[in-house]
Parts: sequence; C-alpha cells; structure tokens
Amino acid sequence: MTDPHPDPGSIRPRRRLSTRWLALVAVGSALAVVGIAALLLNIFQRRQEATQPFYRVVMLNDTIDDPAVWGKNFPLQYDGYRRTVDQVRTRYGGSEGEPHSPTDADPRSVVAQSRLQEDPRLMEMWAGYAFATDFREERGHAYMLEDQEFTERQRVTKQPGTCLNCHASTYVPMKRLGNGDLFKGFEAINKQGYFDARRSVKHPVSCIDCHDPNTMQLRITRPGFMEGMRMLKASQGVKGYDVNRDASRQEMRTYVCGQCHVEYYFKGPEKRLEFPWGKGLTADSILAYHDSTGHKDWTHKVSGAPALKAQHPEFELYNQGIHARSGVACADCHMPYQREGAMKISDHHVRSPVLMINRSCQTCHRWSEEELKSRVTTIQDRTFEMRNMAIDAVLHLTREIAAQVKADSVGSRARIAQARDYQRKAQFLADFIEAENSMGFHADQEAARILAKSIDYARRGQMALRGQNPPPVTNPAATSRHQAVGAARTTDR
Repeated sequence: MTDPHPDPGSIRPRRRLSTRWLALVAVGSALAVVGIAALLLNIFQRRQEATQPFYRVVMLNDTIDDPAVWGKNFPLQYDGYRRTVDQVRTRYGGSEGEPHSPTDADPRSVVAQSRLQEDPRLMEMWAGYAFATDFREERGHAYMLEDQEFTERQRVTKQPGTCLNCHASTYVPMKRLGNGDLFKGFEAINKQGYFDARRSVKHPVSCIDCHDPNTMQLRITRPGFMEGMRMLKASQGVKGYDVNRDASRQEMRTYVCGQCHVEYYFKGPEKRLEFPWGKGLTADSILAYHDSTGHKDWTHKVSGAPALKAQHPEFELYNQGIHARSGVACADCHMPYQREGAMKISDHHVRSPVLMINRSCQTCHRWSEEELKSRVTTIQDRTFEMRNMAIDAVLHLTREIAAQVKADSVGSRARIAQARDYQRKAQFLADFIEAENSMGFHADQEAARILAKSIDYARRGQMALRGQNPPPVTNPAATSRHQAVGAARTTDR
C-alpha cells in the first residue's frame, strides 16, 4: 500500500536532479545555437569570398609586364610565382644549385649543376656545338632569364634574340618593337643579337604572358606557337586554325605551357624561330620535316655529320602519352588546384608533380604516395637505362665514321655519307629524350620506342660503313601491326 504522506526529504533530490538536467539542456541548446550561428556565418563569409575572387587594387592593362603589379590584385597566385626561386632536386631533374666563383662574365655565386660534368659523353655527342661547352640542370621559372643570359654558350657563339622567346616575358617588348603589332615585334626580336634584344626585356615569364589583363582568361602570346599550331592543324586537315579563338579552356591549360616547352629551330640567317610541326608532333615526324627541308644545326666536329640539336620537347612527348589522351593538362599536374579559403586557385609554384603527389597524382590515382612515386621511379629508371644505351650506340657510330674518314678512300665515301645520315637520325632521337625534361614519364612507351629506334639507326649506320645494305625502316604510324610484321618477314628472306 502506498504511503499517502511521503518523506519530504526523498522529494528534494529528485527536484534538484530535474533542475540540473534542465540547466544542462539549456546550456547545450545555447551552445548548439551559437555553433550553428557560427557555421552559418562562416558559410556566408565563404560565399561572399567566392563572389569576390580578387580585389582590384590596381588597374591592369596590356602594357604591364611586372608580375609584382599583378600581384597586388592576385597576392595568392603571386606568392606561388615567387616561390619558383626554390631549388629542389628530384631524381632526374631540378637543381639544388652549386657554389660558383663570381667573374666579370658571370657575377653569380650560385649556379645550376652541370649536366656535362654528370655525363661527359654529352660533350662528345654535341662536339662542335655550343651545348658541348655548357649545359646545366633546369631550375625554376625565376631563373629562366639569368641562366640563359649567363650560360657559357654566350661566350662561344653569338646567340640570337630569338632565344628570349622562351626565356623572358616578351609580349610587351614585342608589341613595343612592332609599334603595337605583335608579329612585327616578333620578327624584329628574332633579327637582333641576344644582348641587343636582352635590353628590351625585364622579367622572366610573367602573368601577362599567359593571361588577358582584362578578363584573366588564358591566352597564347607567342607568335611562334600560334604559327606552329596553325601548321600542325593544317597537316591534319584543319585550315585557318587560331589557337586563341579555337582552343578549349582545358587545351589552353596545356598550350600556355607549350609556348615554351617545345622543340624548335632557327630558320635561315635571320634565325627566325620556327616549330617543325609540318608533318606532326612525334619525334619521327619532326625528323622527317627537317630531312625534307635539309635543315641542320651544325656539322658534327668528330664525324662531319649534318647534325640536329633537340631542345626541350616536353609538349611533343606529352602529346604521345596517356595523360594527353585522357584530357589531362600540363597545369593539372604541374600547377594543381589548391584551396585558399573559399577560393580554388591554380598553384603558381610550378614544379615537378613528384614534389606534391597528394595534389597532383592522388586526385585521379587512388594509391598511396609511396606506390605512385615508385611507379614514376620505375619508368624513369628504365628510360635512363635505355637513354644510356642509345647515347653509347650513337658515340660508337660517330667514332667509326671518324675512323673511316681518316682512312678515306674513294670507294668508302658513299658509305660514309650514308652512315652520317644514320648518325644524324640516331643522335636526334637520343637527344630528343635527353633534352626532354621528364626522363620519359610524359609518354613512357613512346620514349622507349624513340630510344630503341635511335639504337637501330646507329646499328644501320655501322652496317652502312661495312658495305652492308641496311633493310628499309618501317613506319609504325603508316602500317598496321600485321603489315609491319609481314614487311619484316619479307626483309628477312
């Protein structure tokens, strides 16, 4: 039976407990309200930031090439741009810098490491050419102008102003030299000597070289690339191609890099910059184009062959790789997006993806950093091994040609001429991968094919010297696998 008169002392603890719970609920509710309010405020602030991607501190126009001025409106991008002074070496690229005793010709105390000291064979491969005097590791964009200005190659040859197309911010100087006409300014700077043209430029690559100052849209500012793309598209049946009008935004995220990271040559006595893309972008196509025009960069000092020097053909090799076929742009890997508050911007600290695998590679590849880095290393190690074999094969042929020239006889002259042509081809293909700055990663199977073909050309040159008749070279781009195998079997018979 329930007690009708409960003890008052037993009721008080229950009331105190209920009061405490109510207080805790009230405090928790208040904290939740504050948290939700803070979250909503943060969301509002981020949305406001997103609607204002930059603050117009200065008015930009088509005559301002100083990146510091652009940096007032775009401080985050400018901060990344300034960090290209960093000197970090990866396994097969970049430079940590090495001490240098200042001289009148080169007042710097730190320079990039010498590739000629790392591999003296290169001096023999380029014998008689300026690159046999000085060739160094690549450094960040901050050094692109001074490293070109103070190279020893300037002392052994008269380099043209054409070199500045890839080593300086030339858009404003070309417009000025052409009285507002970019192409006339391009022609003018090509004709000048290097140090005369150097007085016209002030900066390494700058914001204005890739961006329209009014809209910030990507654009091409190098006439050589505009002409090269028009020539390439014409070879594919597309007439009147205008890269700034016809390219997509994703294509432009590669093309702005391809303005400079390309194979090129100097045409004629005026040293006009030309891109050899009339037959395509592959190394074979470029070689065929040069053969059709009879162009040579120099006569090899050891063998007497009409030699070609490959330059930095990153754009060409990349276009043969899986990333290009998948629509991945240069900027996706070398300038990956990063979050800064509510904004997503491209990282302007342009560098090797190996140094930022989490943002460059893992966006698409769901593997660990260790696994992805291992894959890169495997590709590059194997390419480096093949590169060494190709250089050795080229040098063996070069020495054999020189020996045959020394023991010259009327009967051997035709064989020597044929062997020199094979050396020209073998050397250019080996140099194509040597000069390209990914050690094969941009298109690993294509790099292996090019190096294998280089070795084969060297073998054919040795056969020619011995009076043997080298079999015809099949073109994999023009024949099916079945036809190529059939042709090889026919030759073997």
